[in-house]
Amino acid sequence: MKTAIVNLGPIVTGDWREPYAKGDSILMADGTITSVGTAPSDLKAYDVVIDADGATAIPGLIDSQVHNTFGDWTPRQKTVGFLESYTHGGTTTAISASEVHVPGRPKDPAGVKALAVAARKCFLNLRPGGMRVHAGSIILEPGLVEADFAEIAKEGVWLAKAGFGAVRTPYEYGPMIAWAKKHGMVTMVHTGGSSIPGSSGIWADHLIKIQPDVSFHVNGGPVAMPDEDFPRIVNESNIGLQVCTAGNLRTTLLLWKLVKDAEQTDRFLIATDTPTGSGIMPLGMMYTITHLASLTDMPVETAIAAATGNNAVVYHLNCGFLKPGKDADVEAFLQSGLALVRQEPATAAWFATVRARSSARVPSATIAPSNSSPATSDTVTRAARLPRPTSGPSSVSPIAAGSSVTDGSAKRQSSRSPSLSSR
Repeated sequence: MKTAIVNLGPIVTGDWREPYAKGDSILMADGTITSVGTAPSDLKAYDVVIDADGATAIPGLIDSQVHNTFGDWTPRQKTVGFLESYTHGGTTTAISASEVHVPGRPKDPAGVKALAVAARKCFLNLRPGGMRVHAGSIILEPGLVEADFAEIAKEGVWLAKAGFGAVRTPYEYGPMIAWAKKHGMVTMVHTGGSSIPGSSGIWADHLIKIQPDVSFHVNGGPVAMPDEDFPRIVNESNIGLQVCTAGNLRTTLLLWKLVKDAEQTDRFLIATDTPTGSGIMPLGMMYTITHLASLTDMPVETAIAAATGNNAVVYHLNCGFLKPGKDADVEAFLQSGLALVRQEPATAAWFATVRARSSARVPSATIAPSNSSPATSDTVTRAARLPRPTSGPSSVSPIAAGSSVTDGSAKRQSSRSPSLSSR
């Protein structure tokens, strides 16, 4: 499948050092971004062409702390379809914070291994609304030995989470984190006050000693570390510092100042830590981005990078950037998105007219205003212009907000999509 997004306004790369790309188009083929720049004059070779009408493009947001279970369901709020709803807020990738919310979840070594392997393999075959879910994070429990990590690594498990285990002290996570790292896993540790019965608070002393890759909800989940711990974790470690929408806003702002002064922007990550008691937050990533961009001196493009490229680097993902060679998940979002707009044309800002060329090929499609006539040619020769939103902020609305045309991801654009334009 070949897809072109043309007539873009600003293209935010997801790289805070080089935040904007030159040009007005993003070209994709077979799941990979092939070009960011000027569109070719002839677009007949593309299966889908989207005329963005000057909208801003950002990478698909990466929520690096999602409490998934199995399927698109959570028992925390008894909600079905929450992952798909997050794509409406521009989140195209979710990373498991462990399957700790699975009802009756096991706590013995064999059980936590089986849970992680099963979750990972289930989500390899499931993309809710087009979202890619990296599931299967082993919950670190007493009794695990190095051979256990070697075993599950062979099954593809690459995430390990500390903070919910029945350890006597958080220092006992140290050897397990070291074993997980040895076998190629990204290690994550709950930070702040205890969140479930039987667990204990985890503070700077613990983090500096056990050295995880990421300090989860370092701004509190929702109870944060003491203020004096924040300079230590910034200046005495290289740990990734993840702030979450469900955490403490005051300490989020405090942490950014410390990170900026220490010139450690790469370590600043944004996630939601949902679903939890705080609820379901489809726009949670946008919420934290706008808080940081409006309440601090953080440039909006840096806040976007903290929710995209920074997460991608820490978690070793080939997404999060609008650059050639990076993943473009547009096919999965188009397949679900086009079906949605056919069902709800009155509520969509645009809809795609589709005519199948054969049952074995991707349908030819153009993005067109809802009052236009269906396409009559077998190939896409031109993309009709998207109608501009008639409500909301007057500045340019990014494609990511509501439509998820980010990181090569396309879905329907809400006429109420919030603006993240820095202009």
